[in-house]
Amino acid sequence: MSLDTNEILYRIKKALNLSDAEIVKLYALEDYPMEASHLASLLVRRQEKAFVRCSYEELGVFLDGLITLKRGTSPQKSTEDEALELNNNLVLKKLRIALNLKEAETEIIFALADVNLSKQQLSSLFRKEDHKNFKPCSDALLLAFLEGLDEFYFVGDDLA
Repeated sequence: MSLDTNEILYRIKKALNLSDAEIVKLYALEDYPMEASHLASLLVRRQEKAFVRCSYEELGVFLDGLITLKRGTSPQKSTEDEALELNNNLVLKKLRIALNLKEAETEIIFALADVNLSKQQLSSLFRKEDHKNFKPCSDALLLAFLEGLDEFYFVGDDLA
């Protein structure tokens, strides 16, 4: 995965309008120690002095915590650490699971970022890597999804 993990974390936080305290709770749901000060250093821009790179583990635990928060604990979840390599497809899949997005909603989110995918192209992003129709999710496609997600969940000020 070449996309900046800090950027992914920041964009999800922004799109879902999550507070820092809510994110710390997500980590706690996964029994992962996350201090508010460390989280703050993950969310600042790279140019800032306090910047700390977000590890793949930290991003993965965040996504798992989001799934647990939104969907509850999974009875299938293994107690053993099954280390899956975090990639763009897995980030996309975990977001789809956490937010309980159906195919139509996923298409809408991509369309909000001016990306139109056929049903076949969309389903290929969620296949297992060894499936013949698997398609890797590019950085540009994941960024488009995160932009669309921000638009999809946008809560604007009431203009009255």
